[in-house]
Amino acid sequence: MRRRNRRPSISPELDITAFLNLMIVLVPVLLLGMVFSQVRMIELDFPGMEAGQAPEPEQFRLVVTLIPEGIEIADSDRGLIRVLPVNQQVQDFESLRQVLRQIKSRVPDKTDVVLEVGPDIDYQTLVTAMDTVRSYPTVVAASVVEGELFPNVSLMDAPEDRALAGNAVVGSGEDA
Repeated sequence: MRRRNRRPSISPELDITAFLNLMIVLVPVLLLGMVFSQVRMIELDFPGMEAGQAPEPEQFRLVVTLIPEGIEIADSDRGLIRVLPVNQQVQDFESLRQVLRQIKSRVPDKTDVVLEVGPDIDYQTLVTAMDTVRSYPTVVAASVVEGELFPNVSLMDAPEDRALAGNAVVGSGEDA
């Protein structure tokens, strides 16, 4: 008789303790590392016309120029409306908002603006300018809401040697 040396068949025990420890540490770390922020998207247009499209005569084209020396508000056909120089190295966005509100009250159907940006303007200043030309805070029925100014923003590069209009008369924006 032959003897068979068989090992007793025992199923191996799974040790998942190390895996569970990893999960206990990894899940909270991943949850804490998530970015809880709201991402907003702004649609931009680039100035210009489609092929074969002719500009309308007497069309009011609002151009806001943002350069390190200040902000210019102009009509591309009729000229300068207002110059807002930098105050203590800070752009005057509040005055820009007031002038744009006056222009909007005179031309309520206008929804587009060209934002001409100089090469030395940082990203945060550009975003603040875009938010300023798009809307303004107002109170309606005891709650603060955003009033519409010019929501269709087109971006354009300002020339590198662009300087703030020094001989311009600082007006109230009523020329528009």
